[in-house]
Amino acid sequence: MFQDPRESLLATFAQRASESLGRLLSEPEHPFRSPYQRDRDRIIHGTSFRRLDGKTQVFLNGKGDHYRTRLTHTIEVASVSRTVARALGLNEDLAEAIALAHDLGHPPFGHAGEETLDLLMKHHGGFDHNEQSLRVVETLEESYPQHQGLNLSYEVLEGLKKHHRDLVSHDGSRYPNPSLEAQVANIADEIAYYSHDLEDGLASGLLSQEDLMSLELWKEAAEKALEESSGKLASSGPRTHRKFILRCLINREVEDLVSTSRATIVSSGVRSAEEVRKHPNRLISYSAELKSRNVALRRHLYERFYRHPEVHTANERACRQMEAVFKDLLEHPEKLGKRTLSRLDRDGLPRVTADYVAGMTDSYLRSRYYELSLP
Repeated sequence: MFQDPRESLLATFAQRASESLGRLLSEPEHPFRSPYQRDRDRIIHGTSFRRLDGKTQVFLNGKGDHYRTRLTHTIEVASVSRTVARALGLNEDLAEAIALAHDLGHPPFGHAGEETLDLLMKHHGGFDHNEQSLRVVETLEESYPQHQGLNLSYEVLEGLKKHHRDLVSHDGSRYPNPSLEAQVANIADEIAYYSHDLEDGLASGLLSQEDLMSLELWKEAAEKALEESSGKLASSGPRTHRKFILRCLINREVEDLVSTSRATIVSSGVRSAEEVRKHPNRLISYSAELKSRNVALRRHLYERFYRHPEVHTANERACRQMEAVFKDLLEHPEKLGKRTLSRLDRDGLPRVTADYVAGMTDSYLRSRYYELSLP
């Protein structure tokens, strides 16, 4: 078995690759890559990962070259995950693999698209992008002749079960929490999501720095940016100005997360990854002060950005297109293609149709919509 020499540097409560519960279908060990490194590579070489480049974050794909896509968001989440994991002595490879896979099941048109697909599937089990990410790696990816999906390690799959309150081990035992690496990836998603949506909102002109100064978190980051720039911030261009403030804001979030989590882990007394899973509470978290400031930031983004008429109108139009394409596929299932139809008997027409639509990029869904003969 490959022994990663870096494991000796990990904290006792980190998840070691040598202690992995393995894969559903056992495979020979790789001579110089750990299971989590192999998982990472399987994810980034997958079709679903490449499609993320054509899927909306907030602004519909094609709106502008500088706005984030679901792929760039995913890369940013992985970056934050590795930083936090290293600072806490955790397994960076595992945290990164979870981060890279966390949005593989996201449909086109962002959260508006997810809400539409969930509504279309309300009588057939609904739709949730977290559950769909699991479905992608367990069933829908087709990379190996030996099995469906990517056959990822147990610990990466565990990290994708975001909303599972009751996790089940291979031996049937139940536990309340995933690994610390999974907890890190979950909060890294939040840090990347809100901080970088701020940048896109400012770049679009739908958000203003004047309004953001009413938020303690932004005000503090702006003051820190002014200090670190030796007073040169005010004379910089608007892009450099906002990017430097956001750099300070992300640093503040990450530093608070690391220091608070480190103290919480120590006070909990956990000494192993198994004890982490059995602990009643999540151990990766912000301080109470930063939690409060993040709530205010989130509220501001929803009120001023996500629900802005320009964003809402574009999303509403796109979701009507998704609905039309979905209904057309239900009426003409032959359009789903052989690979999708091969799962029809097992999963039913609504579910395989949801799989097909969720896998589309924004532009591909639009092209399918324009092929329809609609008034």
